[in-house]
Amino acid sequence: MSADLLEGARALSDRIVALRRAIHAEPELGLHTPKTRDKVRAALAHLPLDWREGPSTTGLVATLKGAAGEGRTVLLRGDMDALPMPEETGLPFASTIPGAMHACGHDTHTAMLAGAAELLCGMRDQLSGTIQFMFQPGEEGYHGARFMLDDGLIDPLPDAAFALHIMPDSPHGLVAGRAGALMASADQFDIVVEGRGGHASMPHQTRDPVPVACEIVTALQAMVTRKFPVSDPVVVTVARIEAGTAHNVIADRASLKGTMRTLSPGNRTRLHHEIERLATLIAAAHDMTAAVRIEQGFPVTVCDERAVALGEAVVEALAGPGKFHRLSHPIMGAEDFSYVLEKAPGAMFFLGVSHEGDDWRQCCGIHSTRMMVDESVLPLGTALLAGCATRFLKEGFA
Repeated sequence: MSADLLEGARALSDRIVALRRAIHAEPELGLHTPKTRDKVRAALAHLPLDWREGPSTTGLVATLKGAAGEGRTVLLRGDMDALPMPEETGLPFASTIPGAMHACGHDTHTAMLAGAAELLCGMRDQLSGTIQFMFQPGEEGYHGARFMLDDGLIDPLPDAAFALHIMPDSPHGLVAGRAGALMASADQFDIVVEGRGGHASMPHQTRDPVPVACEIVTALQAMVTRKFPVSDPVVVTVARIEAGTAHNVIADRASLKGTMRTLSPGNRTRLHHEIERLATLIAAAHDMTAAVRIEQGFPVTVCDERAVALGEAVVEALAGPGKFHRLSHPIMGAEDFSYVLEKAPGAMFFLGVSHEGDDWRQCCGIHSTRMMVDESVLPLGTALLAGCATRFLKEGFA
């Protein structure tokens, strides 16, 4: 069956690529991606799928019922939204929307999932069970998966769930994954240090928030290395610091913005507490105050060992030995497929899409204005999604 899936996916290559390019040329941001939704619906309109939409997003769940009887339920997910950034690839199908680009590969994820839907519908008579195809907007920080779950679009919950993410700076056709924490939680923090401004030539008459803000930045780095073990990593990055209006004016306040990444719920909770404690006490030591606001982002992406083993077996059946790589450590990026994996066991896999023969280490990574994709790898991704679904429906986590 695996050989047939890859052959079938390659036969769909032109359609997969055409859908990817159409989506790429018209990127949409956030929770509402109506043009992308309509492209997906049009591409799959001829298939025996039941469609569901919810009130919070333009996300879609298409359901395929196997004709060979009742059985397990498996979910396959592809995200649809783009990033707010310009494109500098020079591709003939480059973004036509100023300030928006599919620089994270969601156009390919959607196209591969659509290809998997086409493949699996063609096998409907052989399938026992149910497949849910989750076309999700709002992955780039908008919690789209959580909204779709809250809207009841994935009800009943599946018995297993799988997703792919391309990596343009990873070897051509290599699939990677790991059991346990695959990606980090991602939260944001805002710290505002309140002082008392005045003339820059007389700082002793003021409460200057700038050196206090700088002290907080350095203290955050020391706090990470001295309070959290390297075996359970934590990352705190201050990405923006802002204060003042002129060279000779001491500001009333200084603000810091940054991100926090953790790989365990315990460290996530503790880090929130430690950042607030550190900022407020440092400010107090200088007769100032600090207000700390934390915005919770995505939880840790945790992959089930059984799902990873299933994906590894599918990859080796499709592409041969050596085409699946077990990652030795997590990636500190974040992913809102984590919301689905909190509800159902499953896994996300990374698919290398650097051009064959290129030095993949020199390729632009995701979120680059010049990110490129070797589209010849996309049928493998389509076959992998379809293979995970068929194997799980037939065998479960055997």
